[in-house]
Amino acid sequence: MSAPAVESALPQAPAALSQQLKTHTASAHTAAEDSRFVAELMGGTLDVAALVSLLDQSIVIYRALETALAAHTEHPQLGAFIDRKLARVAALEADMAYHHGADWEAQLADGRIVIVPATLAYADMLTTMGRESIEFLLAHHYVRYMGDLSGGLIISRMVERHYGVASEGLNFYDFDAIAKPKPYKDRYRELLDTTDFSRAQQDAILNFAAESFELNLAVFVDLDAARKAARAS
Repeated sequence: MSAPAVESALPQAPAALSQQLKTHTASAHTAAEDSRFVAELMGGTLDVAALVSLLDQSIVIYRALETALAAHTEHPQLGAFIDRKLARVAALEADMAYHHGADWEAQLADGRIVIVPATLAYADMLTTMGRESIEFLLAHHYVRYMGDLSGGLIISRMVERHYGVASEGLNFYDFDAIAKPKPYKDRYRELLDTTDFSRAQQDAILNFAAESFELNLAVFVDLDAARKAARAS
């Protein structure tokens, strides 16, 4: 009688970084999407001013992010992810001019365009941490740009339908340099999975990505609070 075969306990290879990111950020992603401000905006129960307030926060956040990224275009790991096709600042500047007029920069500078505390904190973190950590920057690059590319067209159509905003005021959601988002996102995930990040780097990217959703949620909470305060006054 032959002895039973013994299966060798081979260690399983870790999941690809793109899959780890999806899993690790799932709950934080859901919490941000389910925030009252986002749910009501997408549900059509707010107004154009709420959408414009969100764009106002975005110009501050993306200026900080893209300034930080610009210093790392030659980095052997991060540089390949930095693509002008993704850049949002020019599109947001066009939206700001559309919604606020030609003097929107002055309005932003003197506080007539309201930037909530969570946005200022987020932008400050992008500036300070962006000088110190490419893992931090990659995590925020992934969360923001892949999220924008995935949901931009849907969001644009929804707010256009709910609030009658013309496409000229929704440039932020239009990636006109990327004809087919899915192949682009597939290549991005492949780059995540093939770039030689150490285990410690991967762990840092995962944690920073989850934190990115939390920072976004804080912005949504502040926007909701600001609307309540405005109504009360």
